[in-house]
Amino acid sequence: MNVNIHPSWKQPLAKAFEQPYFQSLASFIKTAYGEQTCYPSGSHIFAAFEHSPFEKTKVVIIGQDPYHGPNQANGLCFSVSDGTTHPPSLINIFKEIESDLGIPYPQSGNLEPWADQGVLLLNATLTVQAHQAGSHQGKGWETFTDTVIRTISQEKEEVVFLLWGGFAKKKAVLIDTNKHHVLTSGHPSPLSANRGYWFGNKHFSKTNEILAKRGEQPIVW
Repeated sequence: MNVNIHPSWKQPLAKAFEQPYFQSLASFIKTAYGEQTCYPSGSHIFAAFEHSPFEKTKVVIIGQDPYHGPNQANGLCFSVSDGTTHPPSLINIFKEIESDLGIPYPQSGNLEPWADQGVLLLNATLTVQAHQAGSHQGKGWETFTDTVIRTISQEKEEVVFLLWGGFAKKKAVLIDTNKHHVLTSGHPSPLSANRGYWFGNKHFSKTNEILAKRGEQPIVW
């Protein structure tokens, strides 16, 4: 597998790419993409890193699995390609932004503009087989993305981590809370949001307040 990753990530993650588990993962992905329909496209597997270089990353949002329908996954968690119907979780994300910041609900569900401002939109598993949610879990991706989170925690300071839902919250153990900011809430999925665990968390304004206090440019959500 060609690790199409931004050069700034190659040194921090060099040891990960050399590990036996990553070689096995690469072999699995090569076979899976050769024999089945998988998402995102091969050139977008590492899109989150391509859009948010290591030195520029100042916010991390953790998702679980790519979307598994056609024309949805584009390598960024919660994001879909231009012109694609917004999935329920993304709808609730945009509704919270509208409520929190007064930003009108957008036409496009493509979150590349966030990523280009230093928001690492990281799924724990970077690939999936079409129409089979979770099909590439347990193949090595989680080990790799845990390493990414741990590396950011160790080598950077005052990054804002947004952990939404039980799965993402478990990643808190990888983060040094003495040097980073961790905001948690329920997941934006309808099940969680409709129970009152998502709306009103104001994570978007809180993130910008944290960034502004340290002299960083706020995110244009």
